[in-house]
Amino acid sequence: MPKTPSAIADAAHPSSRPPDAPQSAVHRALLMPGGENFAAPENTPLLLAAQHSGINMTSSCRNGTCRACLCILVSGSVTYCIAWPGVSAEEKRDGLVLPCVACAASDVVLAPLDDSYF
Repeated sequence: MPKTPSAIADAAHPSSRPPDAPQSAVHRALLMPGGENFAAPENTPLLLAAQHSGINMTSSCRNGTCRACLCILVSGSVTYCIAWPGVSAEEKRDGLVLPCVACAASDVVLAPLDDSYF
């Protein structure tokens, strides 16, 4: 069955979906040491969610390769929206994340690797 123009518009613009349509969970993200916080939807990379809230985080490529946004996940959990983000298994184990391709799976607290980060 072909999609109607309204069905295509609904898919392209989630805000036009019916109120009973499933939506992704929204978590809170906290940036240390300054305490800035923002809404972090499960389907939005943390970097993009921060920028939507007017918070600037260091970034460059936005695709998980340059590592400019690399920071510490102090608490919480994330999922990656790409299969091979630019962090090693050891770095993941040590709590390093790339906010440009990491989405919050719970409330998260992030900290910079150095003082000039956020």
